[in-house]
Amino acid sequence: MIRPFMTTPTRSDIARRLHELVEAYPQALQAGQQADVARISFHLSLLLRRVPGGRVADIGGGVGLFSIGARAFGLQSVLVDDFRDSVNTAHGEAALEPHRKLGVEVISRDVIAEGVEFEPASLDAVTSFDSMEHWHHSPRKLFAQLMEALKPGGWFILGVPNAVNMRKRLTVPFGRGKWSSMQEWYVEPVFRGHVREPDARDLRYIARDLKLEAVHIFGRNWQGRLSPNGLVRAMTAVFDLPLRLRAGWCSDLYLVGRKPGP
Repeated sequence: MIRPFMTTPTRSDIARRLHELVEAYPQALQAGQQADVARISFHLSLLLRRVPGGRVADIGGGVGLFSIGARAFGLQSVLVDDFRDSVNTAHGEAALEPHRKLGVEVISRDVIAEGVEFEPASLDAVTSFDSMEHWHHSPRKLFAQLMEALKPGGWFILGVPNAVNMRKRLTVPFGRGKWSSMQEWYVEPVFRGHVREPDARDLRYIARDLKLEAVHIFGRNWQGRLSPNGLVRAMTAVFDLPLRLRAGWCSDLYLVGRKPGP
């Protein structure tokens, strides 16, 4: 059920709705989606406080809750992904059935190899979370196409892992901190892991290249909060707020900016 809103929903409102949406997923996927509700609620809050209505394209969102959440709160939601991850192989179309039932437009596409084909000035926002670091080639051409598709004043929102977060600065001298596991790279027939993680300086470069206005770069620590290691989760809870004082210390980075225009 779609729930148009008169005021910006709080993160608690968003989280409650996402917990309801999780129940539409195949049983085997529900626990993972429930665990991700806090992070996705934050992502949706970034969007909904800036875009109260209109059309948003989420790039590389896979079977996650973001695109279906955007649709549930009244936005026209487009999900673009190549859908070649292991979850798609294991569950097929069933993993995307909740999206389609709610009216999310699902586009299967390799955005780096094929680009996108949105009409000019047809989108109110473009989002991409934890996808760019998996792309094997430059996103510059894709980002230019997405900027063309944005309306003047439309929002560009990008979330990525931080290549030089505080944990890596502390652990790399001890031989720990690789982007991807050996199994992902060596054992799997197709490598889908992290190719190049950016840092805050890289995001500023992208913002300048795209000529974004009202640019804001900041950090959060979802990797620590969602770690399977209990000690890491406990330490993240203690150090989360101090780390946010400097985006470059955080595990997750965000770039939010607006296309020039009214």
